[in-house]
This record gives sequence, structure tokens and C-alpha cells, in this order.
Amino acid sequence: MTGPAILFVCLGNICRSPLAEAVFRDAAARAGLDATADSAGTADYHVGEPPDPRSIATAARHGIDIAHYRGRQLAREDFDRFDWIIGMDRANMRNIDRLRPASSRAKVAMLMDLVPGREGAEVADPWHGGEENFSRTWEDVSLGAEALVALLR
Repeated sequence: MTGPAILFVCLGNICRSPLAEAVFRDAAARAGLDATADSAGTADYHVGEPPDPRSIATAARHGIDIAHYRGRQLAREDFDRFDWIIGMDRANMRNIDRLRPASSRAKVAMLMDLVPGREGAEVADPWHGGEENFSRTWEDVSLGAEALVALLR
């Protein structure tokens, strides 16, 4: 039996969502949860591109290689392919909802809404900041990934 399929979504798919995908894959593996994960952006700015070098470096500091990930844009078919579509912030949640077909079977949630005490919080976009922003993003997506793994188990 195949476990749940999770799609993490941010704006460009080079910072937050690849980090969320990576940390979720790691957390699911450590928990023995059979799950698949992918990431996408609501915009097409970075389709086919690797993650931001700062995202690659942040994941590498935690022993995870994401250099082979490639950006892609959220598609209508994703609402049938994935059990969960997880957005990083309210703006992307609105973009997800606009694309979501009425027949969608996917559960849609904002990542931090899954973390007790962090409901309504957004995963801030680290793009315009330095390493500290990417470290903060890693902390947030780690909390979200652990909460999602706990929910799915």
C-alpha cells in the first residue's frame, strides 16, 4: 500500500517549498511513514531551475541534498495526484484555491496551521534576506513537517 502523497507549495519553488519537501521526506523516513513528497510554485518564475543556492546550503547543513530538485509550477492535475497540498503563506493559499478544481480530492492547508500554537502563522519568504532568514525558514518547515508526520501516522 502506498502512503499519502504531499505537495508543498510556495511562490517560486526555489526556497520554502523545496526545503519543506526535503525536511518532510527526512521526517517521514525517520518515522517509518511511507509517503511521497514533491514541491511546486504558484508562479512560473523558476520552472526547471534548481533551488536557490542558500536553500541548497541550508539543507546541506542538515545532511540533506536538494541540489537535484527542479522548480515546477502548480498544475490542476496536482489536485488529483496528491492527498495533501500544503501552502506556505496566505497569498499562496489564495493562489492554490484559485487553481483548485471543484472536484479536487486533495486536502489543502497552510503548513503552520498544522503546528499547535502556530496556527495562522506564515512561513516567511527568505528570498530577500541572508542566511539567518533561511535558517528561520528551516526551523519553521521542520516544525510543520514533524506536525504533518504526526498527523499522518
